[in-house]
Amino acid sequence: MSNIRVNEAAKYVGLSKSSLDKLRCFGGGPRYFKLGRAVVYSTDDLDIWMNERTRNSTWGANDNAQPQALAA
Repeated sequence: MSNIRVNEAAKYVGLSKSSLDKLRCFGGGPRYFKLGRAVVYSTDDLDIWMNERTRNSTWGANDNAQPQALAA
């Protein structure tokens, strides 16, 4: 495990720094902690967060969603 700051974390997960900042402010982003004023991410937490977003299909954003039959 290593700890990295926001710019490096954004590159690590393939997002812009501003996208990662928004996720941190509004929710849905990876876990982080603060050292003084610095926002720091654990690479282990970043890996977990990315793995939680793995999908097998483009159908719906909700893993519990069931496909609906198409109307004729």
